[in-house]
Amino acid sequence: MYRLHGVVLGPDGEERSADLYVGGDGRVADGPIAAAETLLDRGYIVPGLVDAHCHVGLGPGGPVDLDEAAAQAARDRDAGALLLRDCGSPVDTRPLQERADLPEIIRAGRHIARPKRYIRGLSIDLDEPGTLPDAVAEQAAAGDGWVKLVGDWIDRDEGDLAPLWPDDVLAAAVDAAHAAGARVTAHVFATSALPGLIRAGIDCIEHGTGLTDDLIAEMAERGTALVPTLINVDTFPRIADSATRFPVYADHMRRLHAGAREVVRKAVEAGVPVYAGSDAGGGIAHGRIVDEVRALHEAGHPDALGAASWAARRWLGRPLLEPGAPADLLVCREDPRGRPDVLAEPALIMLRGRVVGGSGR
Repeated sequence: MYRLHGVVLGPDGEERSADLYVGGDGRVADGPIAAAETLLDRGYIVPGLVDAHCHVGLGPGGPVDLDEAAAQAARDRDAGALLLRDCGSPVDTRPLQERADLPEIIRAGRHIARPKRYIRGLSIDLDEPGTLPDAVAEQAAAGDGWVKLVGDWIDRDEGDLAPLWPDDVLAAAVDAAHAAGARVTAHVFATSALPGLIRAGIDCIEHGTGLTDDLIAEMAERGTALVPTLINVDTFPRIADSATRFPVYADHMRRLHAGAREVVRKAVEAGVPVYAGSDAGGGIAHGRIVDEVRALHEAGHPDALGAASWAARRWLGRPLLEPGAPADLLVCREDPRGRPDVLAEPALIMLRGRVVGGSGR
């Protein structure tokens, strides 16, 4: 049983000086606990960070075994990311959800794509696009309330990014997911795939580098979320440099990279819910959520910390630091809201009421 004293941060600029008590069950207590050990008596208490786009079970060379998947989740935990939305994985990571020492993982099942239109070995590839609604229903049952589509990818015949799905099929697929109680998100880089996805009623767009002002306005009206994964977008120039056989595609990727931060700024200003996701797995190492918060802050997100904490938790249906909630939190010596670098050296990281990291008292 523990006592933490400090400034508890929350939505809408909320801050309150408080004693936060953690019971023996690892949950936030509804009042003082006389026998509680004081761990910290000053600092800024932040609801545990959220990496809203990562891939536990995916490494640079493809799928990894469960031991490595657990190590990936542990690296995220040690960076303060205590809730992970796994945006598609070729590995069944359900055994990791039973481990008290690892972050909570919300799984999206496997990516759904078309043959030769995504990274080999990672997705379920459909020969017939019309079977997408059935595949979505299957992945809705296999995941934890999310389904992941590949919305666009390079079409080697065209030599550029192109959509994978007809608009009418997308609409039926999103309806199938919603009927099954799941939300749908999609990997999308370019502009061409976005209108069909947004108008189908999709719940979230990943990356979204091709968003235009009109599409941003439509997302804001519909409440469609955006997870821009800026630190992954920063790999676009390297991808372009390696795509010498496809000069149109390479130029397109460079232009998308150049405008990515302006897209984020416009989306936030328009009222689109924008959340932090590192895209860890594959080309991005796990444990980099603070880098993504920093990138969002520099892009002009006025609540970059909330995008990786209280706002993301509410979006994903998880509690904040309220009585009865799991004591998932980190404590910073200085106010991290305007200085994301402070998050990189927390004094304390607590997962389900257990101290799992931090620089000490």
